[in-house]
Amino acid sequence: MSRELHAHFRTFAGYNAWANKRLYGAVAKLPEAEYLKPREAFFKSIHATLNHILVGDRLWLGRLTGRDAGIKSLDQMLYADLAGLRVARQAEDARLIAYVDRLSETDLLGSASYRNTEGKPFTVPLAQVLGHIFNHQTHHRGQVHDLLSQTKVAPPELDLIYYLREDH
Repeated sequence: MSRELHAHFRTFAGYNAWANKRLYGAVAKLPEAEYLKPREAFFKSIHATLNHILVGDRLWLGRLTGRDAGIKSLDQMLYADLAGLRVARQAEDARLIAYVDRLSETDLLGSASYRNTEGKPFTVPLAQVLGHIFNHQTHHRGQVHDLLSQTKVAPPELDLIYYLREDH
C-alpha cells in the first residue's frame, strides 16, 4: 500500500511542476500591467494568486522539514514581479519533488506535527498533508486559469490526464 502511495505522490509532485510551468508560460505572455491588474478575485490579481500558491508551498514544506519558511501571513508578498516569482516557483517545485522522492514508505504512513500560523499545534497523517498541498495548488491554479481566461491569452490545459498522457 505505501509503495503505491509513494508513486501517487511522486506523480502529483511531477504534475504540479508541469502544470505550474504551463501556467507561468501562459501568464508570461501578458503585458505586465495586465498581469498585475487588480481583479475581482480572492487574492485580487493573477500575480497575488500565484504568489499565494508559493506562500502555501513554502509554509508547508517548512513545517514538514522543520525549517522556518519566514511566512508571516497567507497573503505575504514574496516577489513583486513575475520574473522573480517564476524562478522561485521552479525552485520550490524542484524542492517539493525532492522532498517526496526522499520519503520512505514508513514516512508516508506516519504523521506530521506542526503549528499553524496562529501557533496552534496539530498532528496530521503525512499523506493527508501531502494531499492538501497538491489540492491547494490545483485549487488556486484553477483560479488563475479563470482569471487568465478573462484576458486575451488563452489558458493552457492543466488537467492531470494531459500530464499522464505525456512521456515522463
